[in-house]
Formats: sequence, structure tokens, C-alpha cells
Amino acid sequence: MPNAIIFGATSGIGKQLIEHLIKDGYKIAITGRRQELLEAIQKMHPDKISIYKHDVQDVEASVKVFSSIVSEFKTVDLVVHSSGVGYENPDLDWQKEYDTVKTNVLGTTRIYDLVFNQFIAQGFGHLAAISSIASLRGNRASPAYFASKAYQVNYLESLYFKTKEIKGGKVYVTDIRPGFVDTKMALGDEIFWMASLEKATRQIYKAIKRKKRKVYISRRWILIAWVLKVVPSWLIKKVM
Repeated sequence: MPNAIIFGATSGIGKQLIEHLIKDGYKIAITGRRQELLEAIQKMHPDKISIYKHDVQDVEASVKVFSSIVSEFKTVDLVVHSSGVGYENPDLDWQKEYDTVKTNVLGTTRIYDLVFNQFIAQGFGHLAAISSIASLRGNRASPAYFASKAYQVNYLESLYFKTKEIKGGKVYVTDIRPGFVDTKMALGDEIFWMASLEKATRQIYKAIKRKKRKVYISRRWILIAWVLKVVPSWLIKKVM
């Protein structure tokens, strides 16, 4: 039976992925900040799901939680990192910026490192992380969020490069870049090309199973990504 961990499994994409993994025979450890939500999810598959209350901002707790999961599972085949926060913050309220960086940069980096070092030790494993289309450019309304996603994308690429150092070619990194998905992370009022959570999760899980290096969700966001990469900053400043 393969083993998986989902960091940030009490809502959104992380929660939705649970059923896909269960159908494929995984035993899963799930984390989240709210114990009651974790317990409610566990009740659906009590023999397949272990729960760990955890706030990714607490980097010392991340070490303890991950160590406990590894002690339970012995080996870890798949880790999905789905924890994150995002705010519209045009006034640059410091607490929102700090909360974003502490979660999406500091907390995320600690988990990435723990996971990757575990994969090095065991010689195999797959890290699938939810970044964002927001990683491609800046944004005046959500500076910290867009910048934090750019950080994640570059860190994931660095880990991908580091897989070359691991013999056997059995460590994989998948960077999942959603556009707008119908979750609480969808920032703004008039949202363009919003994908349902069900559709987005199906595409994400397909990419995970295929061990894709990078995927845009939904697939039509590949076009937007190409445009964002080539349009000059002065033009984006005028129209966005």
C-alpha cells in the first residue's frame, strides 16, 4: 500500500484530492489547523486516514509532525503541499504581507526541505506542490502573494535540478500552477476563467499520476502563461 501526505487537507484542492488517493489504494496522513475538520474527514475512511493538527507557520512543529508521520509510515511515496494563504492587499497592510510570507515562503520551504531530504534518504518519492499562475508576474493588489508564488516556483525548479544528484531517477517534483479555481484562494470579485474545484482536482491528479514536471490548471491557462511571459511590464502596468 503506497503512503501519501497532504499538507493542507481540510479544504480546497487538498481535501478534494483525498478521494482520488483513496481510490488508488493510498494510506494518507492529512494535516490542517482545525482538529474538528480533520476528524470529520477521517471518519469517512478511518482505516486509511491518519490526522495531524499542524500550522505550517510553526516550522519547529513541521519537523515534529513530519517525523511522526515518517515513523508511522516508514516510507513516503507522495507528498502534496497544498497549504497557503493569499490576500488582496493594495494598502500593503503589514500583517497580511507578513502572514503571506510566513506561510507561503518560510513555512513552505521548511516542508519542501523535510520532504526532499526524506526522499534522498529512501531513494524515491514524489513532491507535488500547488503554486500558482500568479508566479509569473507581479501584481499591484497582492504583492506578497504573487511574489511568494514566484519564490515557490523557483524553489521547486531548484529541487528538480537537485534530483540529478539522486541515483536511480526515482525522485520527482511536480509544480502545479492553477489559474482561478473555485476555492477561498480565488482572489477578486470578477474572476476570469474560473474552474470548478472538481475539474481542477481531476486535472491535478492526472498530472500527479503522470509525474508531470509542470502543469497549468485548467489547461487553457497555458495560453495565459505564454502571454504573461512575453508582455512587457510597461504594458501590464497600463492594463492591469
